[in-house]
Amino acid sequence: MKITKVEANNRKKAFEVRTRSGTYPLPYAKLRVQPDSSNRVIEAAPDAELGNEAFTYRLESGDEDTIHLDAVLEYNQDPAYLTALLVHRLTLEAQRAVEASGLSKRELIRQLGTSASQFYRLLDPSYQGKSVGQLLALLHLVGKDVDVVERPVSATA
Repeated sequence: MKITKVEANNRKKAFEVRTRSGTYPLPYAKLRVQPDSSNRVIEAAPDAELGNEAFTYRLESGDEDTIHLDAVLEYNQDPAYLTALLVHRLTLEAQRAVEASGLSKRELIRQLGTSASQFYRLLDPSYQGKSVGQLLALLHLVGKDVDVVERPVSATA
């Protein structure tokens, strides 16, 4: 996902970060370098050096910082981002579990009923096309239980 536009709203004390899929607010209170009434944001723009996946802002004092889109999506609890994060964590756990299991990869491929290339994509953290179900099946084969826990969102999240 790429940032298409960033606007600093000093009245609301928040950035408005636009992508093709929507606009996301990010309060100044969540920033490391925080603007205030005597040191306002004078410039904010997508950072081309980071592939427009982050934005850089500058204050009147000359201080500046860069914020990655992941921080914006996490703050806004974007469902697609949270799903991708879960799949990534399960992938890393699957990698560790496969190595620790002692089972051959050929045997795991056979038990999953898949191809070798699909198995290796399943273990590739950068591959986005896998499902949680595939990862759960693999984790089960290597002796791992995965529990899904539903709980209220904490007030500090």
